[in-house]
This record gives sequence, C-alpha cells and structure tokens, in this order.
Amino acid sequence: MESRTFHVLEFPKILGALSGFAVSEAGVSACLALRPYDTLKGVRKAATLFEQGAAWVGESGFQFKSFPELDGLFSYLDSPSGVLDQDGLFALKQVLDTARHSRDSLKQYEDREWTVLWESLFSYVWPDKTVSAIGRCLDVEGRIKDESSPDLVSVRQEIRSIHQRCTKRVKDFVLEQNMGQAMQDDFMTISSDRYVLPIKANYKNKTKGIIHDYSQTGETCYFEPMFLVETNNRLQELKREEREEEFKVLKYLTDLIRQEQQGVYEAYTGMVNLDVLMAKVRLGNKYDGRAIEVAENGNPKLLKARHPLLALADNSVQPLNIELLDGQKALIVSGGNAGGKTVCLKTIGLIGLMAFTGLPVPAAEGSCLPLWTDIFVVMGDEQSLEENVSTFTAQIQYLKRVWDDVGPQTLFILDEFGAGTDPSQGAALAQALIDSLVEGEATTFIATHFPALKAYAMATESVRAASVLFDPSTKRPLYKLAYDQVGASIALDVAREHGLPPHILKRAEKYLLLDGSDTTSVLDRLNEMAVKREEQLEAVEIEREKLEKKRSKLEVTFEKERTKLLQEIQTQAQSIIKEWQAEKIGQKEVRKKLAQVREKAEKLAPAKQEVSTFSFNDIVPGKKVSYLAWNKSGTVMEVNIRKQQAKVDIGGVAMWVKAEHLGPAEKTAKATGYKPSVAASAPSDLVVEVDLRGNRADVALSILDRAIDDALRKGAGKMEIIHGRGTGALRREVHEFLKYYPAVASYSLASEEHGGDGMTEVTLK
Repeated sequence: MESRTFHVLEFPKILGALSGFAVSEAGVSACLALRPYDTLKGVRKAATLFEQGAAWVGESGFQFKSFPELDGLFSYLDSPSGVLDQDGLFALKQVLDTARHSRDSLKQYEDREWTVLWESLFSYVWPDKTVSAIGRCLDVEGRIKDESSPDLVSVRQEIRSIHQRCTKRVKDFVLEQNMGQAMQDDFMTISSDRYVLPIKANYKNKTKGIIHDYSQTGETCYFEPMFLVETNNRLQELKREEREEEFKVLKYLTDLIRQEQQGVYEAYTGMVNLDVLMAKVRLGNKYDGRAIEVAENGNPKLLKARHPLLALADNSVQPLNIELLDGQKALIVSGGNAGGKTVCLKTIGLIGLMAFTGLPVPAAEGSCLPLWTDIFVVMGDEQSLEENVSTFTAQIQYLKRVWDDVGPQTLFILDEFGAGTDPSQGAALAQALIDSLVEGEATTFIATHFPALKAYAMATESVRAASVLFDPSTKRPLYKLAYDQVGASIALDVAREHGLPPHILKRAEKYLLLDGSDTTSVLDRLNEMAVKREEQLEAVEIEREKLEKKRSKLEVTFEKERTKLLQEIQTQAQSIIKEWQAEKIGQKEVRKKLAQVREKAEKLAPAKQEVSTFSFNDIVPGKKVSYLAWNKSGTVMEVNIRKQQAKVDIGGVAMWVKAEHLGPAEKTAKATGYKPSVAASAPSDLVVEVDLRGNRADVALSILDRAIDDALRKGAGKMEIIHGRGTGALRREVHEFLKYYPAVASYSLASEEHGGDGMTEVTLK
C-alpha cells in the first residue's frame, strides 16, 4: 500500500500508540515498522496469534519484562576475530533469561491449542550450551565468576591474599609511624591499580614513598609507601594475568555463541516479536479491541465500530455500524457538517489497515472485512500553491496515477470529491467515478453534500445511502448513521451555531428560497423519524439481550435440574433391579416399583415430541428399540401380549414399557440447536453431532450442555461439535467448557478432511 494512505488515515499514530506499550527499544522499533499483510494467510495467522496471546495473558497473568537491544551484538559476531565484552554478554544473558521465563510460562499450557503462538515465538532450537555457559560464567550483575576457569580462581585468590596482607601492613605502618593525624581516610585505596594511602598534602615529605596523584582540591595526595612497591608490582602482574584469564573466558563464550548463533538470534527475534504481541494485547485492553474476521471477499460489516484514535482518547465514544449488503459495492454518506461523515470514512479505512496488520480493532464480535490489498484515499484540501495545483486538480492527478491499480481487492475512500469545482459538474464526475469503481468491483465509501449524488445513492441498487443524524431540537450531531436515507447539510444551522452575523444568515435564507432548492423541512422530518427509529431499535436490542441472557440462564438451570432428576430415577431403577436380583423383593413388587419409576421419567420427557411409534407387532425379543421418555436405546427381552408391554434392557436396567412409549432405535428425537446422527446401531458406537454455528457463546454452551446430556442418555461414545473457524472465539469457549466437563474423556480438533479446526471430536467416558 502507498505510504500516503497510511499518512492520510493516521496509521502512524496508531503505531505510535502501540509502541508506547512496548517494553524494549527493539520492540518500539518493531511496532513502528509494522505494515499490513497482503495475503489472507498472513492476515489470519496474525489474528490467530493475537487471540492466542491474549488468551495466554488472560489465563496466566503473564508479565513481560524489558530486555536490551542486541542488533549491534549480532553485527559484531559477524567478524570472526571479534570477542564480546562483559556488557555484551550480560545483555545477551538478560535476553535469554527473559526468553526462558517466557517459554516456561507458555509450556505450562501445553494442553491448549496455541500452536501458532508457540511456532511464531519459540519454535527455534534452544541454545542450551550458550545459556548454560553464560549462566555459569556470569553472575547476576554481569561480572565474570571466579569459577569460570581454574586459573582465574587461582589468580583471584592470590589477589585477595595480597589485599589482606597489604591491609595489615598498612595498619601496622600507621601505628608505628604515628601517621594517624596525617591520614585523610582510615583505609587505604587504589590508584592506577596500586595500593596507596590517602594522606594530607602537608605530610607528604614525612616518610619515603611515591606520590601517584592529588585530589581535585589538592589537599589529599595518594601516597605509595616504599614497603608497598614490591607488593604493588606483584599486584600488577596478577591483574594482567586476571585480564588474560578473563579474556579467555570471554573468547570461549563468544565462540560458543557463534556455534549456536542461529538459535540465539531466533531467541532474540522471538522476544522482539513477543514484545510486539504483548503491546497489541495491551492496546486491545485499552479500548476493548479484538481481532475480527477477514475473508477473501464479501461485504464489509463493522458492528459497534469506533474510530481507533478517538477510542484511545475516550473509550465511551459513540460507536457506528458500518455495513454494505449483498450486491452493494458503495456507500454514500450525507448529512450535516461536523456530523461524523469523515470520521465514518476514516474509521472503515483505519480499521481495515489495523485488521490487515494483525492489530486489535475497536469493533464488536461478528464484524468482518474483505481483504483489501490496496486502499486509496481522496480526502482533505490537497491544494498546493507552490506547485500551482488546486484541490480539484490534485484529486484528478491522484486518480490518474492510481487508477490502473484499482480492482476487486481495492477500497476507495472519497471525501467530498468534486467539491472544488462547479457543483453540477463535480456531482456528475463523482457519479461517473462511482459507476466505474462499482463496475470494477472495488469497494467505495463516499461523503458528499451534492444533492444529485444523494439522489443517485437512493436510486442505484449497487449503492447504499446513509445519513449522519443530528438532534432535531438542537441541531447538534449525534454521530450515528441511519441507512437507506439521505441527510440535509444544515450549513445555515452550523453557521448560526458558530456565530455568523444574523443579517448574513437571513439573506442566505432568502436566496435559498428564491433558488427553489430548499428541501430542509423534508430532510429534517426524515432525520427526526430516523432518530426515533434508532432509539426504538436500541431499546429493542437492549431488551432482547436481557431476555436472551435470562432465557439462556433458565435453560441451563432447567437442563441441569432435569439431568439430575433423570440420574436419580436411573439410580432408583438400578437399585430396584439389584434388590430383585438379591431376592429381597418379588417380581410383582419389582414391576410395580418400576412402573412408578417409569411414570416419573415420562413426566420429564420433552413436551409435544413428535416421534413416530411403531406397531406392537414390530416388537419382538432381541429387537433394538428406543425408549422415548429417556431418549435412549435398549434391547427387548420379553413381550406381554395381553398388556401390550415389552420388557426392555436399557443400559443394564430392565423395565416393562408400554408399546406406545417405544420407537425404532435408529430414530432419535431432535433437540433444538443440534442434529444427532447415528454412526452405528450399538450404543457404544453412537456418534452425536451438534452444530453451534451462528450462536453467541452463552447460547452455544447451553446447547452443548443439553447435547452432551442427551448423548450420555443415548449411550453415545463420541460427539462431533461443529463450531466453525471464524475468529476462533467460539472454539476456545467450547474447549474451555469441555476441559472441565466430568463426562468428557478427551477431545481434539478433527482432521482436515473432516472439518479441521472448524470441528472438535469428543470421546465420552
């Protein structure tokens, strides 16, 4: 995409806000360098990465720590003779420690299906040798440890021994020579790697020795007594040996890093990418953003979308629904000045750039966009006095330059196109331009004040009209869109509000009446009706959401209670059979008690369940039948022709059932929201399918809960849950539900030929 598009839609400001959430300099640079992906695969991978990263942070509370930049270090490693110093190695140690902490945190969630997250950040070969060696040789402050090499241990031990000897000799010297009053400090110090005494300058000739330096004030001189000269000479030799041994350690570590340089570099790159990902998660949390679905083609649909920059400044900014219907390729927005037309256009463009970059956007779940590989924008005053170019000329020159690149995967944004020339000619040119864009299957969003273009929007099937609304009483903008209508420009009202002299306004009104083009009253009436309709729709939507939540809760509660009662009834029936098998009660009493149990079960059966029964003549010993009250299959053991009953073994429970309550085993009752399918006749081979697509998470989980209960009552061994691919949000909710469900033995995504990540296969206990 053109850099001009980024600038006009203010994409760099979003990247700047994103970089503010990064914790490292490298992360900041990586955030600012982000650009949209031009393939659907890249866009979807970035969206999945964000979703999995957000889920990881949400579950683990993972906190990412800052780390130093290493770009210069890797450039230095390219030189075969270069040896890293302690600062470079310590910086690398900090990066690898951060990488190890991050890997260990994610490994705790290996049961989650966060494969994209792991592969994007941690799929490299871990540099074990480098990590182990640096940890062994450097302490927590980046200093080389004594135990890095045997020779280094020996040298440093002798240096410490010299220090102890020097300390004792200096104390003895001060006492013997009565130098206490000459000392500026009670302790000796080091100057030029030699032990010296800080004494007052006027005492420097009291004893023999070497003066190495003076303090800045000149009152203190650093004096080396003659008895320390030989010891200091030895100290110099040991210091040289220490530096040589330290260099050997540094060279050894540098050579080791070169051997595992690829893994070390990928670990660092992974941390930079993780910093960017964590910045995206924090950005999303800032304005309740999410990854939205991006498709190969289709119509844009943004639900409750907010301009990202406005949402960052104020999370309560008024949201917009921006949508084109099937067969529509252009949206023409009209209405009052300062009513939000330009904000609407910038919102769709900026959210598109962000979604294609893998950034969370402030829009509601269910939003989706087609993949636009090019976004072109005509917006604002592009006049250039220096180049002798008017606004209209600049717009035409821009169109000429980009026109050959316009196609089905193009978004074209036109804000007040043609406003810089004669209105009638500008409107005609704009209309012709939109016709050509629609014919080329480009998606187009236009803001206009031209009456002709408003009429064109209402009359053309492939174009949709929308109007920004304003308060009928105050004429203040409401920053809402009303579709399939046009709006008045209310220029006079805006001028009045901003203090234009009244006599000018009166003259303007007279000229408007003389011109015969005053349609303000009609459009005001349309605006008033649209405002009332939007208020009613909002009230209905709020009430619908309340009722839906209440209904879902009641359904879940009812199903749990119903399942609990059925389990109690089954337990009671099994207890009766066990008593009969133990000869504690007779057969007559068993039949009576089982009949009572059956009556309780029938009361719990779904109301008005139309499942075809079959003739009593069809019921013979050994036949598979379905007991409708329990919606479970069993085998006929005996038949009582006189009473028109059959003794059926259902999961180890034998009971007498009337023929009218039995049905064919291959037919099972349908439950709302899912479709059971039988893979085999035996109960253990039964596979139940449930389709959750199109449902909100809470409704889907309610349907799934009922489906599992029914599957268990049928004796099913497996389930197939269809949740669709989408953004993966419903899949995560389903997996979280299955994880803690006691009757679920295991679950996994289906193979690609059976649905891939759009279906989950479940094995029941």
